[in-house]
Amino acid sequence: MALRPRDVVVVGASAGGVEALRSMVAGLPQDLAAAVLVVLHLPPSGTSALASILARAGPLPVTNAQDGGRLTRGHVHVARPGHHLLVVDDQIALSRGPTENGHRPAINALFRSAAVAHGAAVTGVLLSGVLDDGVAGLRAIAAQGGTVVVQEPTDALYSAMPQHALAVLTPDHVLPATGIGEVLGKITESTVENELSASELLRWENTIAGGKQPYREVEHVGAPSEFSCPDCDGVLADIDGGRWYRCRVGHAWSADALLAAQGSALDRALWTALRTLEERTALSTRMAEQAYERGSLTIAARYREQANETIEAATVIRRQLGLGGAK
Repeated sequence: MALRPRDVVVVGASAGGVEALRSMVAGLPQDLAAAVLVVLHLPPSGTSALASILARAGPLPVTNAQDGGRLTRGHVHVARPGHHLLVVDDQIALSRGPTENGHRPAINALFRSAAVAHGAAVTGVLLSGVLDDGVAGLRAIAAQGGTVVVQEPTDALYSAMPQHALAVLTPDHVLPATGIGEVLGKITESTVENELSASELLRWENTIAGGKQPYREVEHVGAPSEFSCPDCDGVLADIDGGRWYRCRVGHAWSADALLAAQGSALDRALWTALRTLEERTALSTRMAEQAYERGSLTIAARYREQANETIEAATVIRRQLGLGGAK
């Protein structure tokens, strides 16, 4: 089997990731024999200054990724807001495929695509962030024989992503962000036997991220769960033993991210309920006062009772929201 260089590096970061990326890029050698692709979770609209920030931080040229552009050794390609950054053969693809864990660009989508396209020649790097974003993608890289690098959790501003990676994987390297660039230089000087053998499931998920998959096939991959998709309210299918879910239209969620999204939905529902109860209290009180002014004491008492009931209900919700009792 022919040897090939480890010439593709994919990097994922979320909260606290700019600082970690700057430290990593600063340590990259000027003659790095690999293309570097970076996903930082970004708001879906607007522009990103990440490329210019990283260009000032280290010796390599850094640009925003271009759809159809070629992977260039010694070059850092940065994901654009609102688009998955994917690797297709030796080219870059930008996709508007379904969000993963509520994100586009998504770390898992980049890592998975690189694992499918370049197998063991890929090095995956996971930096600071919350929840478990990127862990599923690192698992895909490891399954293909690629190299896994994780930021030391105590070095990360947000340690959850590195900690989750360490809980399910045995990385090849765990080190502070300042040391990752030098290690990547050494990794990319080596070669590896590389036989592409991605699983059918991995290829299927990669196709979804590219926005080309007939999503109706999700029920053939996993059993319907009892959970709904936070993005579209569709039924989620369990496609990885309770660790990874997808809905019919392709949105993907890890168990941790799904739990967090459910918490956000509950919080929004509680605030909506509180607003409705506050408005109902105000209206009942006003109608009670108007009835009293007309001399309709029985009707006034009924409206006052309704106002008291809604005040009690609002008090319960305010406490649930951590707001204490009634105003």
